[in-house]
Amino acid sequence: MTYLHWRKFKNIAFHASLYLAAVIVLLPLFLIVSYVFKMGASSLNLDFFLAFPKPVGEVGGGMRHAITGTLYLVAIASIISIPTGLLCGIYLSEFGKGKVATLLKFSIDMLTGVPSIIIGIFAYILIVVPLKGFSAMAGGVALSIIILPIVCRSTEEILKLIPQHIREAGLALGLPRWRVILNIVVKGNLSSLITGVMLAISRAAGETAPLLFTSFGNMYLSYRIDEPMASLPVQIYNYAISPFDDWRRQAWAGAFVLITIVLGINLLSRLLVKLGSLRHLIRRGIK
Repeated sequence: MTYLHWRKFKNIAFHASLYLAAVIVLLPLFLIVSYVFKMGASSLNLDFFLAFPKPVGEVGGGMRHAITGTLYLVAIASIISIPTGLLCGIYLSEFGKGKVATLLKFSIDMLTGVPSIIIGIFAYILIVVPLKGFSAMAGGVALSIIILPIVCRSTEEILKLIPQHIREAGLALGLPRWRVILNIVVKGNLSSLITGVMLAISRAAGETAPLLFTSFGNMYLSYRIDEPMASLPVQIYNYAISPFDDWRRQAWAGAFVLITIVLGINLLSRLLVKLGSLRHLIRRGIK
């Protein structure tokens, strides 16, 4: 075998190993999605989304209260954590030097690795015990702690990709630094920042352990922030361990809905990035 043939063989082998690795990574996802679809899709109907749970022993009902509660809890968590995470990421990207920035980065890295059940226990001690009751606020706070470090870290990494000369060009025009950061750095990467936010939300939407200690669950639809609230992950957990076949069937349907929501958010975030890149290319073409 000549040297040229040997190089071609190594190139083919390397590409084949990459494709094999991609298949190995995608295979578990495909198996999970296909199995959940097989078990849960047949149980979906209009009542599942619009009806409330039936009493124990009765067949039928739905998870309207759990789907609504999940959206409600995620909204509370987003209101608390997204503005803070964005501001923290902007600070680390634009002023990320010194002891304060180093301590902040270390804290974010540590917070990212904290198990979600520990976050649930922390929110339980912080809110549930003093207020002497489970509540939607406690669940929202627990989920906000999960969202916060992801938003902060993704914002920092996205803004670091902007070349320094763009910031210098804005300062050279006489703009104050806060306007350069807001109108050039942040606004120019808004679609990418939204992507990081949506990925953080999708992570929090599927969490179960923190909600067991905080919002706990509710068999009725409640919008009060100081009362227990149902959520789709907790409802799936409760139905999955129940002795009733109909509840286990609905648990699979809920799992299918939940995984569809998470995958949908991830795909939508990717679409926003592509649309942002396409819009940027169109503007460059017009100029």
